[in-house]
Amino acid sequence: MAAKPFAEHPAVKYVESGIANFKARTGKSIEEWVQVLAGARLPDRKTRINWLRNTHSLGLPSATAIVDASEGKSLTEYTPEAYVDKLFSGPRAALRPLYEQLLKLSYGIGKDVTATPCSTMVPIRRKHVIAQIKPSTNTRIDFGLALKDAPASGKLLDTGGRAKGDRITHRIAVSSKADIDAELKGWLRAAYDLDA
Repeated sequence: MAAKPFAEHPAVKYVESGIANFKARTGKSIEEWVQVLAGARLPDRKTRINWLRNTHSLGLPSATAIVDASEGKSLTEYTPEAYVDKLFSGPRAALRPLYEQLLKLSYGIGKDVTATPCSTMVPIRRKHVIAQIKPSTNTRIDFGLALKDAPASGKLLDTGGRAKGDRITHRIAVSSKADIDAELKGWLRAAYDLDA
């Protein structure tokens, strides 16, 4: 369980803004588009998305939002605990204590730190993402860090992220509690300080 409540993922605000402006952008509200789609009586999700894109010149995000709404999916519901439960279930359930320890450590680095779980990882934020907790295998979490041009050394591995324009530029492999050591804590502090 999280040491403090999770923050709302920034993507939720993006979707909410998109829904508010949907009619202005597409000529119809999502509800009106759902009615149009229902009248087409198309057989499957992929066909419905492609029909909206090709017949009505909608972009992929808009078409997907309409199809999601037609299937009764909430476009703005954010359930971070469910993401965490899914990330650390099945063969990766044994990684949950390491995740909890990394999350607690991250929250402890500063009062302005938040976590925003998603389907593949748990980003740790200050103003921007400073770290991420990502179960990479059934026996290892990759603790990613936003360290810009810091040279890789010791346990700190370069991810190639800087060259690709990613915020996460380095990672430390965490397979046991012993891996959550002074070196890891120091690099987390460095990532936090870089995002001042």
